[in-house]
Amino acid sequence: MDSTHSYQRPFRLALVTLLVACGGPDTAEAPVDSFDAASNRGQAFVADDKSDPNILNIAMGSEDHTTLVAAVQAAEMENILVNAGPLTVFAPTNAAFAELPAGTLDELLKPENKQRLYNIVTSHASPGKFTVEQIAGETQLYQATGHYVDVEVRDGETYVNGARIIASVPATNGIVHVVDKVFLIAAS
Repeated sequence: MDSTHSYQRPFRLALVTLLVACGGPDTAEAPVDSFDAASNRGQAFVADDKSDPNILNIAMGSEDHTTLVAAVQAAEMENILVNAGPLTVFAPTNAAFAELPAGTLDELLKPENKQRLYNIVTSHASPGKFTVEQIAGETQLYQATGHYVDVEVRDGETYVNGARIIASVPATNGIVHVVDKVFLIAAS
């Protein structure tokens, strides 16, 4: 008669299933001493070419948002834009950044202005996922900085904080609304 107790059989079966699914005990793993801490800076730095894009992927894949991506990177906000969300991001185009007063962007990208830049980038995000139609039905929208921005509909176009929404792109963790102006409400 088998001396194995009946409660141990399901455990062994689960262990065998786990080992088979994971490739067994002989699965090759990278040695611990080859770990590169600099490249392991969070979820935003995991390579994934198969999943639908998140907010950061959309921004990084857009030729019209290289300045925004530079600002996000300078403020070290990449991991925020890949979190589960949902998050609505108002993404100014490169042309919107070019309309800022001369020297403003260069000044904001300096390391000593990291917190100010962080606040400005954060002022472009709203907790929750809001379509243009939902936004158009509001008079104000709460931003991640704790500020409210005005919403206005003129000639069939929706404006948030004076910036016109010119396109919208759904993301796995929210939505990106492309806008034609930079919000500087958190600059002070």
